[in-house]
Amino acid sequence: MDCRGAFFLCLCFMTSQSETMDTSQEPLRCMRKLETVSRYRRPAPFPDIIRDLENSLLNASFRGNNLTLQTRSIQSLIFKLGCGFAGLSLNSTTMEEYSKAGVSHAMYFPAELTKDACRARPRELRLICIYFSTAYFFQNANSLVLNNYVLGAQLGQGHVSNLNEPISISFQHNQSLEGYMVTCVFWKEGASKHYWGVWSPEGCRTEQLSPSRVLCRCNHLSYFAVLMQLSQAPIPRELLVPLMYISLVGCSISIVSSLLTILLHFQARKQGDSMTRIHMNLHASVLLLNVAFLLSPLPATPPVPGSACTAVAAILHFALLSCLTWTAIEGFNLYLLLGHVYNIYIRRYLLKLCAVGWGVPALLVLFLVVESSAYGPCTIPVSSSQENGTGFQNMSMCWVQNRWVHSILVMGYGGLTSLFNLVVLVWALRVLQRLRARNGVLNPRACRDSVTVLGLTVLLGTTWALAFFSFDVFLLPQLFLFTTFNSLYGFFLFLWFCSQRRRSEAEMETEMERFSSSQTML
Repeated sequence: MDCRGAFFLCLCFMTSQSETMDTSQEPLRCMRKLETVSRYRRPAPFPDIIRDLENSLLNASFRGNNLTLQTRSIQSLIFKLGCGFAGLSLNSTTMEEYSKAGVSHAMYFPAELTKDACRARPRELRLICIYFSTAYFFQNANSLVLNNYVLGAQLGQGHVSNLNEPISISFQHNQSLEGYMVTCVFWKEGASKHYWGVWSPEGCRTEQLSPSRVLCRCNHLSYFAVLMQLSQAPIPRELLVPLMYISLVGCSISIVSSLLTILLHFQARKQGDSMTRIHMNLHASVLLLNVAFLLSPLPATPPVPGSACTAVAAILHFALLSCLTWTAIEGFNLYLLLGHVYNIYIRRYLLKLCAVGWGVPALLVLFLVVESSAYGPCTIPVSSSQENGTGFQNMSMCWVQNRWVHSILVMGYGGLTSLFNLVVLVWALRVLQRLRARNGVLNPRACRDSVTVLGLTVLLGTTWALAFFSFDVFLLPQLFLFTTFNSLYGFFLFLWFCSQRRRSEAEMETEMERFSSSQTML
């Protein structure tokens, strides 16, 4: 080879090296740009910059099968994968400051990861992993990220989801989680009007294997983190089984009882007055509440789509609000019956009550569905005793996710209705006591009325007040009392309905006997 050929070959080699360095330096420029934005808290289009980083990583040229790039708070990894991919395990290789602090992470990608992509078109694939030691780019209201650590992964330009074998992400930390509930979440783009995404637990399962380690198992690729939320003490697993059994049996009995009550009502020739129809509306709301509650855990786990869980959660919330509203209507109707000696005629009384009992909860729930992502999978912390300490494995059900919505439209709404019914109960008992004192003797009918009012008002709403005693020494008895009374709520209403029906039939027989006696005397 002459000198000109050697020079040309050397020039081509240097050019290819320069192009390789340029393409591999482009991700570093994006990473440094993100560093600057994070350090000086400058406003910037986060999704655009992060997508530029992802595209530059996918298009980077490098020798070998993997490349690692690192800045102060961002680390990026690129892997070349083939269709014979057998799985990949990654351990934390972050900066020295994090290893000293006892913070690390690990990720495992199953062999199924490349299955769909290779089935469509066999080719070389790129797997990129981006690790952020700051959650500044993933801002979300009322969210506290464990160690401010976010781990992301992407396979080419495609979307990987619904994996049979989940991706495992392990977070090692040194923070005290006492009083906190941890939840594995992923960043769901476009799900919020105020941010470029929200944290969502869909498709992820949380396991707290030890006090310093949280394991996330997710069936898709995205950006993952562990959210810390203030919570009550977790439910011991030893108590969870009897509580679930009580709920299942109690709700099933209530469903049958409510159905039977409604059928008996429609079977009767005389449909009854407005009071009886108010009772039937309450039975209908209790029936819907029990059915929705039993169905709520099913859509909370993958592969059920998130829209199904949102729908079930919204129906459950609507049923609860309707049930609470109808208990307040029962108290209001009781006040009208006892507080006014003369009958008061209200035009279209039952129609107006139905507009309040069903319409108000429907408007509230529809507003939440349209305006915010208030519904979805809700985690329940469950603790279990292990050899190396206490472990945690959360359970999920479809319910209200937003803390403010839960505080106002669950606890606040229930507290107001329970307080109203308690006030009506005390007032009604005082009225009946005055009637007995006015007669000067103990009237058996007044005693029966007292028992009726007590049973009606206690069974129609005041048991929900047990929800406000879930703290300290009251937690354990409150769990069993609340679960027992409110799961059998429909059954108690059925017993009250049967007693009232039997009482009405007995009074009717007495009136018929009196009428027959008077006719005989004539």
